[in-house]
Amino acid sequence: MRALVQRVTQARVDVAGETIGACGPGLMILVCAMQGDTEAAAEALAQKIHKLRIFRDAAGKMNLALKDTSGTALVVSQFTLAADTRSGNRPGFSTAAPPAEAERLYLHFAQALRAQGVQVETGRFGAEMAVHLVNDGPVTIWLDTNA
Repeated sequence: MRALVQRVTQARVDVAGETIGACGPGLMILVCAMQGDTEAAAEALAQKIHKLRIFRDAAGKMNLALKDTSGTALVVSQFTLAADTRSGNRPGFSTAAPPAEAERLYLHFAQALRAQGVQVETGRFGAEMAVHLVNDGPVTIWLDTNA
């Protein structure tokens, strides 16, 4: 699985002008299930993100993880993280998991993060969404369980 993790002061996702999920301060997590990904990959990614030390401590250093703060998370499915741009000008997405499998793994990832004790809100799989966020830092981290 792939994820783009952003430390945020606030984030929200809207569908048709209605806010369906919000968080902050905490993490905005864009997630993409790839072909061949498993529940174990989703759980490993959730655990990694839960322990990722990207929050400031009292000295201003990035020494704290989401688990050390009262931070919340907004998880949004983002199949375009599978983009292959090696040839031509139009990205290819053939390495992304098929929609039904991707949705299942996306929801499993969100649940695995909840199981770590994190308050998690989500976007709506497959919907046209408007994502609003205030990146804190800015801090943006790319994670790939297959890398």
